[in-house]
Amino acid sequence: MAIDKAQYRVTEPGAIGPEAVARAFENQVAYCRDSGAPITALVCEALYQLLDTERGGAVMRRVRRWAGPALADALPLRIAGGLHALHLGGEEPALAPIYEGLGPTHAAELIADAIERHEPYLMPWLDGPPQTNEAGRSANFAAAFLWLVDRGLPADLDLLEIGSSAGINLMMRRYRYELGGVAVGPKTSRMKLVPEWRGEAPPARSFDIVGARGCDVAPVDLTDPAQALRLRAYIWPEFTERFARMDAAVEAANTFPPEIARMNAADFLEDRLGEPQPEGTTRVLMHSVVWQYIPAEERERIVALMEAAGKRAGETTPLAWVSLEANRDTHRHELTVRYWPGGDSWQQLATAHPHGAWIEWAG
Repeated sequence: MAIDKAQYRVTEPGAIGPEAVARAFENQVAYCRDSGAPITALVCEALYQLLDTERGGAVMRRVRRWAGPALADALPLRIAGGLHALHLGGEEPALAPIYEGLGPTHAAELIADAIERHEPYLMPWLDGPPQTNEAGRSANFAAAFLWLVDRGLPADLDLLEIGSSAGINLMMRRYRYELGGVAVGPKTSRMKLVPEWRGEAPPARSFDIVGARGCDVAPVDLTDPAQALRLRAYIWPEFTERFARMDAAVEAANTFPPEIARMNAADFLEDRLGEPQPEGTTRVLMHSVVWQYIPAEERERIVALMEAAGKRAGETTPLAWVSLEANRDTHRHELTVRYWPGGDSWQQLATAHPHGAWIEWAG
């Protein structure tokens, strides 16, 4: 049972049952290959091969009998993250050939052995979705902010982020961006984000972030080494520059930690949108790779809250919504924007690599 090529299988995100579990792994393998992540693809394909076996103990039994929607739950990346953590922590040397990119033909056997040896450690990794906080995504937000300022919105931005994880994007004021020849942010920043830029340059404007608050149902504290390791484990091992960015983010968090509330997204947004907005500021809701994890009823509530707040927005107190999320039909990440007053229809500004490697601008 092997996946011969990167081919996406059509499946509903909410589908459940053994067939949906298999499709989730097939699609994850295809997605990883398409994103230039052969090691992660190998891990996910090895796990896929174990579905038709008795290997993997209680962990794989739970995977095979997954009760929820395997695709929407990002089931393959839950267990893949745990395996990567074993490698990063030096707990399972036998996995080294896989993560060193040697591509052993017996990867499924190595992974099955590791799962069975570390069952108590790996089981909790199935309890929640991956925490994929990535500084590279903030380059998309920066480009969107330039576009909004070019539309005439105030350049002083008050950011509200849902699904903040460790708050790495909340610290984006401290980062330097080079976006198709347009530079923004402090020149001396250790965090320099220079994605491959495709298409025309974004507007040559500037902005300032005057406030940045976020929420998460399970915030990650980057100042805690164990929690920082968990976040590193969700970084795909192929992308070494992401580990360097994570190290810089940990340093930034230890200097001045981001402001993250332990709340669900809708409650957080309702509270923050109810606060007075200073004249001459743009209030911005932003999020990246989190929408799929928010329950449908809560997503509907967020839309209603934003549209109601949009009706109250004024020329000197506008509201914007910036989203970087996966299009489940095209399997591409899209940067889209709405704003009030005057731009309340969604507009796609770019297609982007999920971890910030490139941005294809269409704004």
